[in-house]
Amino acid sequence: MIYFQVKRSKNDSFLDQKNMSNITTISTTTSASAAAEAQLVILYNLMIQNLSRVLDCFIWIVGHIGAICVCIVFSQPVFRKSPCAMYFIASSISQIVLFNFAVFIRLIQYGYDVPVNSLDAWFCRIRYYLFYASGAVARYNIIFAGIDRFLCSSQVTRLRQCSSPKIALRVIIINAIFWIIFYIQVLVNFSVSGDKCRITTDEFRRYFNLFFLIENGIFPIFPMAIFGLLTIRNIRQSSERAKAGADGSVDGSQSVTNTNTGGHKKETQLHRMLINQIIVFIVLTIPSPVYSIYRTYFLNTSSLSGSGALMDTFLNNLFFDCIYLNYALTCLTFLFTSAMFRRELKQVIQKIIFCRHRQHISPIT
Repeated sequence: MIYFQVKRSKNDSFLDQKNMSNITTISTTTSASAAAEAQLVILYNLMIQNLSRVLDCFIWIVGHIGAICVCIVFSQPVFRKSPCAMYFIASSISQIVLFNFAVFIRLIQYGYDVPVNSLDAWFCRIRYYLFYASGAVARYNIIFAGIDRFLCSSQVTRLRQCSSPKIALRVIIINAIFWIIFYIQVLVNFSVSGDKCRITTDEFRRYFNLFFLIENGIFPIFPMAIFGLLTIRNIRQSSERAKAGADGSVDGSQSVTNTNTGGHKKETQLHRMLINQIIVFIVLTIPSPVYSIYRTYFLNTSSLSGSGALMDTFLNNLFFDCIYLNYALTCLTFLFTSAMFRRELKQVIQKIIFCRHRQHISPIT
């Protein structure tokens, strides 16, 4: 009996050692997982901060300079009477609003840890209202510019008459009023929740993200692509007719031909600028609404925490920055695309420098 008790004591000791070993292994595994999670949290926080400091700062500076340059260049006499130039100016003005109330706030929030969401709920609502409204106004002015290029290049006289500054001004005003009224729903359904500015109800969030995917990503592609292709077709037909007319023209009509060539060259430059901007728009705008749909219907963001939540924030910020980058690259796209735009911008800069130089050297009376 005594021997049996001693043997049992040895078994108990062995089991205790084994349990302690298992506990140590589990503890080590848990510590390793916690350390890996902590490193991921630090990494994603650093990525979010650097993304805002670098990309948002670039967008804010280049976007402002580019939008101002676009407004100045298209206000010059060579472009002033062009409806397409009016759409570009209206789009650039909306972009300036977007840069200040979306990009700048994102820059100070994620790049420099300014607690903007700790402000009142009205600031949250105004911020997102101006983002959605100004983005839509800028976006659809580009679409209307594409439609205008199709009308202007058409061989049908009645369609060409629809391309006029008077009609363009009316369309610009109606477009702005429509989106300003439409996005009032953002003022009602956005608020600060969990230290984030977000939609308050799940039902509206699903509807709004789906609508934003269509309005911002899917729908604009179709009119841009359709009217862009139709414009290219009209330009080719006009070029073929111009060549045929040049072959059968007489010497006395050469001055008229030169005048028409100058106007045709300006229109061709506008066509080229618009088509390249449409391509940039399609490439940079699509990812954000697609990811929003993924977050809404396939990713339960409310259950995310730690590194998972930070990764979601990083991707969401990155795709939103792609939308902002699309607008910031407008002027650079025009510079690389159009020799006429470069020439007009150069002349404007020279005038500014020359005027300042004259004021500096003028004698004091």
